[in-house]
Amino acid sequence: MEILKTSELKKYYGKDESLVKALDNVNLDINEGEFTAIVGTSGSGKSTLLHLLGGLDRPTDGKVFIDGKDIYSMKDDKLAVFRRRKIGFVFQSFNLIPVLNVWENVVFPIGLDGKEVDEAYIKELMDTLGIYDKKDMLTNALSGGQQQRVAIARALSTKPSIILADEPTGNLDSKTGQEVINLIKLSVKKYHQTLVMITHNDKVAQMADRVIRIEDGKIVGGLTNE
Repeated sequence: MEILKTSELKKYYGKDESLVKALDNVNLDINEGEFTAIVGTSGSGKSTLLHLLGGLDRPTDGKVFIDGKDIYSMKDDKLAVFRRRKIGFVFQSFNLIPVLNVWENVVFPIGLDGKEVDEAYIKELMDTLGIYDKKDMLTNALSGGQQQRVAIARALSTKPSIILADEPTGNLDSKTGQEVINLIKLSVKKYHQTLVMITHNDKVAQMADRVIRIEDGKIVGGLTNE
């Protein structure tokens, strides 16, 4: 069942001779529960695509549908609420709040939405990611791999339908990166989520159900892994 779709998606910068087509007529369908890796060289448009899929930037033209809803037909405040409830983001930079402890960082998005924290779910999630025993620590006392696990738990804390990950292992060594990817896969499978991940790492890409290659703002290849 299709959960995420783009139609003639474009993102242009500048004009005339300085026009840059960061994304140019991208049509993409992603099914519910699918792990899709997006690969491409630096500057190919993959981060721009991820930001547009997640409602973090508005396109020059075209549409993005999540669960059949045209997200860019929404005003900014409604889009912000929709994004917070439907999408979890994991970035290369962990973006944790240093004055909050691990537990407080994980549940922070729930508080933004004014909702009650499902403590049993958060404990299970943190146990799955191996960080529950660190719940009272400040995040700057953690290793890079542990901080990325906290960032993943935070992304999953609101029980979003879709996880968008932008080079989540980029600041980690290869062993820790592999562990983090395995944990993300375990979590999204356990909680029945859809994962879209940007990566430069071929080993990571080959763990996906499907690999989409983007070059010069256009999709040039997509395959299903055996």
